[in-house]
Amino acid sequence: MHEDAELEQAPKKLTLIVPNIHERERIDKFLARQVENATRNKIQTAIDEARVLVNGKAIKANHKLAPGDVIDITFTRPPAPEMRAENIPLDIIYEDEFLMVINKPAGMVVHPAFGNWTGTLANAVLHHTQNALSDLNDDEMRPGIVHRLDKDTSGLIVVAKDNNTHHILAKQFAARTTEKIYLALVFGVPKRERGTIETNIARSKRDRKVMATYPFNGADGKPAITDYEVVENYGFFSLLSLTLHTGRTHQIRVHLQHIGHPILGDDVYGGRTIRPMGFPQSDAFLKNLLILLPRQALHAAQLSFVHPRTAKKVSFSAALPNDITQAIEKIKTITRFS
Repeated sequence: MHEDAELEQAPKKLTLIVPNIHERERIDKFLARQVENATRNKIQTAIDEARVLVNGKAIKANHKLAPGDVIDITFTRPPAPEMRAENIPLDIIYEDEFLMVINKPAGMVVHPAFGNWTGTLANAVLHHTQNALSDLNDDEMRPGIVHRLDKDTSGLIVVAKDNNTHHILAKQFAARTTEKIYLALVFGVPKRERGTIETNIARSKRDRKVMATYPFNGADGKPAITDYEVVENYGFFSLLSLTLHTGRTHQIRVHLQHIGHPILGDDVYGGRTIRPMGFPQSDAFLKNLLILLPRQALHAAQLSFVHPRTAKKVSFSAALPNDITQAIEKIKTITRFS
């Protein structure tokens, strides 16, 4: 997730308001659901150190919350290990003296952070470039990183080698003048071959670890707009092409769940739920299909931007990875039932 709260990460405060809950719940259990990477042991330690207050007062770990209670949490930061280069293979689509375009595999974190200090794309790129990367980010753990992909999303990402390149690319991403097209394998087939999804997106009021949709241009969250088009219709599944007009956390994943077509394999937004599919032995088929896809079937397939040095538009593409193509081949075996 992006901008996740963690009990031992950022030196800042977080305020939560307890929603309308049916039964009063222990604060340590509640926060274990609400705060990313927060185990009950970490929460209990924070409570013992008076870093967790309820309505301005220190409490105990067995304190029962009530609707409307205000929880204030103060985070601490453990010392980060020194950023180091690691000899990790990279699928480099393009490289020159100014930037690199890399096809990131699913399962690779983009840059070090709490819980993932090593084995990241940034560690690998440092080794490849012999530390010749931009340092424009305030966080020294993100050398050259201009934009991000979720850990379990595969596909194209651009890395800057110098600060001027980084600055120009970052402006393009911020202004949404870059073009990014994603491919997603989803449950079902949208009724319309193409369309636009418009909602607001913000953290869920029930569970801060996930994002949720709210009325478009309403009071909650920020506007999020996604265009989709059906590329292939497989009857019980479909392959969609998606273009983002905004860049909210988990936008594609949340939007596809919102319209009833979650991404296959997405364990956060409904993509690993066994559901009746309407053909013989569909439960067994779906379970076997999800074994092929231990992650969400989302791939950043195309990326275009204006090259900071030449001022010419450049475009790159990356084919679907093996796990998604194997899932598609398996799905094609049951399309006769659709």
